[in-house]
Amino acid sequence: MCFGPIPFLNSSTPTSSSSPGSSCQLDESYKHIFLPTCYLITFLLSLALNSIVLTRCLRQPWNPSLVYMFNLALSDLMYSLSLPFLIASYISRDRWLFGDPMCRLVRFLFYFNLYCSIFFLTCISFHRYLGICHPMRSMRLETMRWVRATCLLVWAVVFAMTSPILLFARTGPLEGSEDIVTCWDDALDADLQRYMPYGLFLHVAGFFLPFSLTAWCYSRVVRTLIRTLRGGVVPGPVPGVTQRRKSIRTILTITLLFALCFLPFHITRTIFLTMRAGGEALGGCRALAVVAVCYKVTRPLASANSFLNALLYFLTKEPWGRAFRSKKEREQTGKGDKKRPTNNGQPWSNFYPQLP
Repeated sequence: MCFGPIPFLNSSTPTSSSSPGSSCQLDESYKHIFLPTCYLITFLLSLALNSIVLTRCLRQPWNPSLVYMFNLALSDLMYSLSLPFLIASYISRDRWLFGDPMCRLVRFLFYFNLYCSIFFLTCISFHRYLGICHPMRSMRLETMRWVRATCLLVWAVVFAMTSPILLFARTGPLEGSEDIVTCWDDALDADLQRYMPYGLFLHVAGFFLPFSLTAWCYSRVVRTLIRTLRGGVVPGPVPGVTQRRKSIRTILTITLLFALCFLPFHITRTIFLTMRAGGEALGGCRALAVVAVCYKVTRPLASANSFLNALLYFLTKEPWGRAFRSKKEREQTGKGDKKRPTNNGQPWSNFYPQLP
């Protein structure tokens, strides 16, 4: 994530203590190397991997899992397309060269696609929860029409949630350099009190609630898979033991990556916005300087999710549904499998689509 200079922080001088009411001083020169390097790597990997995922999705027969995967890859790809502008801004030491309308658009697209990715990951987790914990209900509810409508609803809801960024984000003078124009990430000082409630709402509705739902869904899925692995639950040997264990590891990996990428960023950004609005009364300059550094360090983690999703798509051995099986294979699996594509009748292994 990227933002303009920190209010009451001077980015050109080293950190030092100051008396109440004076300006905090912070050396932020490291971000002009650290952030553009991280964003450049993210941009290249996300652009390449998600382009391949989208191309291969378009070549396959569609099923609910593939629809969600396509929309996730699309949002991640669109997210990466906003990064070159931010890279150029950081390399220019926070100078914005593209005008105020482009500043607003880039900031909007950055957050819009970030939260679309989070929402689609949540949809995928709920889709897996229904498929494994309530397979009969899933067959009734998750038709292609329903899944497509859900995806359209996600795009519309996230657009409504993030559209105020077009009003708050704008260009403004760089702190300590009135002749240099920068692109502010959240709001100028004059708009900060109005932005704070919206910023906190965006964090809660855009991340914390979806993350809670995702964690709950995957915890129920893991619980169901573990129960099927216990001896005596079903007569005779338990089928698909190896595949179910791999599925559990895949779920844990996805959940941990989700938390690692988004949780530190949203926590530090929430604290940062609160301290910024409260001024030096909330911890003083030194505390704000520490939070600001943590905020900057966690921003590339949130960006990295845009290519980690696609990377898992390639590396995992857990199929999300054999959308690519031949007609002969589908006939051999029976009528039930024709209605709902699974991995040879084993829905617990249905997490990432296999590539041809």
